[in-house]
Amino acid sequence: MGGVHDLGGQEGYGPIQNRGDAQAFHAEWETRAFGMAQASAGDSDWSIDWFRHCRELIAPADYLTRSYFDQWMLTLAAQLIDSGYITLAELKSGVPAFMPKPGNPPATAEEARAFVKSVRSYAAEIGSSPLFAPGEIVRGKVSGSSGHTRLPGYVRGRKGTVVACHGGHLLPDASARGEQKAEHLYTVRFAASELWPEAVDRVDHVFVDLWQSYLEGV
Repeated sequence: MGGVHDLGGQEGYGPIQNRGDAQAFHAEWETRAFGMAQASAGDSDWSIDWFRHCRELIAPADYLTRSYFDQWMLTLAAQLIDSGYITLAELKSGVPAFMPKPGNPPATAEEARAFVKSVRSYAAEIGSSPLFAPGEIVRGKVSGSSGHTRLPGYVRGRKGTVVACHGGHLLPDASARGEQKAEHLYTVRFAASELWPEAVDRVDHVFVDLWQSYLEGV
């Protein structure tokens, strides 16, 4: 994530809508959007990181004004066109010209439900030892990325303490490009006062899961 899409820790965008009402969906079409996205996740070429990367390609004006599930549908439509499941002409006309494609996502609601309930893990074997150990001070790297990354802007250049090492996990940056690459994954604790100057007197901490290439020793 980068640019306007990296909103973590920022202010000035107004209150979060529907916060705390415990409702996952606020309109019937949102449930359908969720179901379509989950069904499409059954495609052999799909990954959560590819989906997130495509969502971050939405033009800033649209990203900041479209609702959450509206963004999902825009992303899904682009991915389905890119994968050859539908065409732009079909989308515009609303008239399908479906041709079977090997490796189709789940075709029925029951298959989609089964896929969603299946256990998925992004843990992966890795042959190297971790560079950092619990209790060690690290810093988020300042360098950004031209593609997808899970390194939030608000921890770049900031110091934190490693509290756990979770072993090898697939690196989202590579996964978004269709590559299978694993790195050690850490949980890092950042003092709120380290992240935001106005929190200088606070005792709060933020815990962030970060891959090894996102970090450097202090």
